[in-house]
Amino acid sequence: MRVIGICGSARKGNTEWMLKTTLEAAAESGGEVELLLLRKLDVRRCLGCLSCADRGAEKTGTCKIKDDMLQVLPKIIAADVIILASPGYFDMISGLLKNFLDRTCPIWPRLAGKKIAGIAVAEEGIGQTIQNIKTYGNLCNMHWAGSVSTLAKNPGDAASDGNLKLRLRKLAKKLVS
Repeated sequence: MRVIGICGSARKGNTEWMLKTTLEAAAESGGEVELLLLRKLDVRRCLGCLSCADRGAEKTGTCKIKDDMLQVLPKIIAADVIILASPGYFDMISGLLKNFLDRTCPIWPRLAGKKIAGIAVAEEGIGQTIQNIKTYGNLCNMHWAGSVSTLAKNPGDAASDGNLKLRLRKLAKKLVS
């Protein structure tokens, strides 16, 4: 079972810790895991040009932007499970993650049937953050496997919640079963 975790946080903190904890538990349960930190990748914004739409002779079926997505998209296609992790910004997913999801347009039909899970952390309220991830999964015909969210402000706050680690491990086991 190949599990890819995609972290949409602009900083190293609670979101990344939660995702790493989940991936570690998935690996312990026999999963082959990989972590992608969007803050360390060159993922440019979608131009909305539709060259990736593969409709008609003038369309290529691939994105014309040459950045790190060229290496990332095959990894997503090869994964059985995708975990999307995001801090909640204004009750929604981060701009980093939203931009990344927009850039999956060339492959979204190939995501059908994969498992998807969400991880979210926010200072005061998760809002629609998990729902944003779930909506993306629904649009791609993926199977929703669950989510874990928490409230935490400063980097390291989430790690001090022992119950949170148990919830993340439970989600990981569900993902690789």
